[in-house]
Amino acid sequence: MQRIVAGIYLGIPAVLLVVVAVIASTGTPAAWIGCVVPVGMLVIGFVLRRRHRYQPRWWLGVAGLFGGLTGLTVTLFPLAVGVWWPAILALPGLILGIVAGLALARAADRALLVPFDPELAGTPYELVFRLRGIPLAAVLVGADSVTVQSHPVPRAAHQFRTYPLTAITGTYEFSLSGSERLRFPIAVTHAVASQGPAVILQANGEDWVLPTNQAGTLIDVLTERRGS
Repeated sequence: MQRIVAGIYLGIPAVLLVVVAVIASTGTPAAWIGCVVPVGMLVIGFVLRRRHRYQPRWWLGVAGLFGGLTGLTVTLFPLAVGVWWPAILALPGLILGIVAGLALARAADRALLVPFDPELAGTPYELVFRLRGIPLAAVLVGADSVTVQSHPVPRAAHQFRTYPLTAITGTYEFSLSGSERLRFPIAVTHAVASQGPAVILQANGEDWVLPTNQAGTLIDVLTERRGS
C-alpha cells in the first residue's frame, strides 16, 4: 500500500520529469527550464509524503493535483519545442491525469482497508471512510477519536463533528432502502439518498446513520480501537 502512496507522491513527478526531459532534449537549451515543474513536484511530494504517510485523507487530493498537472504539462510543454498539436489534447489530458491519480489514491485506500487487518488498530493510520451520496464527506477514525466531516478541509464548526472514542456507546450495521430521510451530525447540502449498507453510530446520546459501502470495516475499526 505504501508503494502506491510512494507512486503518487514521488512516482508521478518522476515520470513527468523523464517525459519533460525527453521533450526538452529535442529543443533549445532554454526548453530545459520546463524541468522546474516536475522537479518542484518531486520536492513537494518528498516533503508531503513524510507528513501524509499515515493520513489517507490527503492522498486523494495530492493524487488528483499531481495527476492533473502531469496531464497538462505533457500536452502543453511540447509548445516549448515548436510542437503545437498536443495542446489540442490539454483538456482531455487534464481529465485523464486527474482520473488516473484518483484511481491510484482509491487503490491505496482499498489496499489499506480491504481486507481489514485488526492490527491496524494499533497503528498511527488515520483511517478514512467515504460517505455514500454526500460528495466530499467522510468519517475519519483516529487513534482516540472519530470525526464526521462534510469537507476534506473543514473551515467552520458546522462542517464537522468529533467524538472521543470513549463517547461512542454503540455501532451497528444497517441496510438502507434509499427512501429514508437521514440526519447527519454535520451540515450537508447535497445529500442523495441511496440504497446500501450504513452504520448507526451512537455517541453522546445521539444516533446517526452514516451511509458507507465499507460499513462492516468501519465497525471493525471502531470496535478494535475502542477496545485497545
